Amino acid sequence: MVKNQVQLITYPDSLGGDLKKLEFVLDKYFPGLFTGGIHILPPFPSSGDRGFAPLTYLEIEPSFGTWDDIRRIGEKHAILLDLMVNHISAQSTYFQDFLKYGRESKYADLFIPIEKLWPDGQPRQEDIDRLFLRREKPFSDFKIEKTGEIETVWTTFGKTNPSEQIDMDMNSQIAIDLLTQFMSNFSKNNVKIVRLDAVGYVIKKLGTSCFFVEPEIYEFLGWINKLAGSMNIEILPEIHADYQTQFNLARQGYWIYDFILPYAILEALTIRSSKDLKAYLQTRPHNQFTMLDCHDGVPIKPDLDGLYQSNNARKVVEQCIKNGANLSLILSQAHKDPDGFDVHQVRGTYYSLLGCNDSAYLIARAIQFFAPGIPQVYYVGLLAGENDIEAVKKTGEGRELNRHNYSVDEIDHEVQRNVVKKLIELIQLRNTHPAFTGVFEVGQCDDAAIYLSWTGQGSYARLSVDLHTLTGEITYNDPQSDGTKTFIL
Repeated sequence: MVKNQVQLITYPDSLGGDLKKLEFVLDKYFPGLFTGGIHILPPFPSSGDRGFAPLTYLEIEPSFGTWDDIRRIGEKHAILLDLMVNHISAQSTYFQDFLKYGRESKYADLFIPIEKLWPDGQPRQEDIDRLFLRREKPFSDFKIEKTGEIETVWTTFGKTNPSEQIDMDMNSQIAIDLLTQFMSNFSKNNVKIVRLDAVGYVIKKLGTSCFFVEPEIYEFLGWINKLAGSMNIEILPEIHADYQTQFNLARQGYWIYDFILPYAILEALTIRSSKDLKAYLQTRPHNQFTMLDCHDGVPIKPDLDGLYQSNNARKVVEQCIKNGANLSLILSQAHKDPDGFDVHQVRGTYYSLLGCNDSAYLIARAIQFFAPGIPQVYYVGLLAGENDIEAVKKTGEGRELNRHNYSVDEIDHEVQRNVVKKLIELIQLRNTHPAFTGVFEVGQCDDAAIYLSWTGQGSYARLSVDLHTLTGEITYNDPQSDGTKTFIL
């Protein structure tokens, strides 16, 4: 079902303002370009985190459009949507009912009061210290309207206190019923792929980090994979974890995200050495979705634990900061490096992280497209966008550097830039050349160069990069004329 072609990632309102404008932009400026699919970041009613605190999956946020818009876009593009299996909005009807009636709510068992784990209601510090924290404490306090009592419930994510993202108890029948209902609605509305956002956090088990807890996580994935398959939907688990965990997941046949590649390419282009990148490309699983940029940032920890050298990582981070980036840091002391390195993600547009160098940016995209897997291009990256500093100043949210909303007039201007035109050509080559269904090889070369190739069906495509000069080219045969063509990056 998943096509070996390039996909687009976009918010529902980031290319024109809503879903109808998104369809217009795709048809006018990028016709037939994203036959691989469109990942529309959460278009549901939400109370925070730009869609990632959904109230429900049964409705589309009215300011974005309707399910009719999703279905219509889905007639030309495979649609990928998110399902935040770990949590739901504090403003959802489910949690609002809990806030009103507390333990007497018909939805009470959907959530995780701390007594489910600590019967005396007193979390032990030794248990907290083991957790992979995404906020200072994984709980939020709420006052129950009927009783006036304070309920402390598990909230892995959230910028506010109390959090807007309330964890759901996957051991409860009501959670299973809700996920089934949501998945069924996706199927009815022509959704072909569902990304399981934050799935690594669904298992809460004392004595563990409460992140990707084995074997329970595989039991959950097996259940939801079977459910999705019964509705002709593919699942894509979204897990920021050490690479061994990711590779184990891939070996079990799941699609995974290649969260390693964005940093590996960035490091190669920054320190001008391909040593680690080439080693990685020779060993990585092929059943991956590849990306350079997304709505968050370029991952380092824990995704690359055991793969990066701290001194190189510090050089890369320092250069990115000079180019306007900001950082997301690891909060848990136990999960920082012994030397104190604690960068979770580097935030900024990939074009800006590379110093707005057109050649370096196109080289990065070419390496991504040559890496086996399903390439995804984030909408800001599609337009080679620069850091939106004003948005960060306005919102205080560091990730807004890479979340600029483009008007149609802006898009009309950006697509005239040479770097965008060449990226579109590169996407077309990746989508249509038969060599990319063949055999991949990392060529032998010194660490100042990169040679990658695909061969098969009497066709070939070869990428050659000089890291000293940051120049590169793709040579490929033309199946129509049997001649050789060259694409200068």
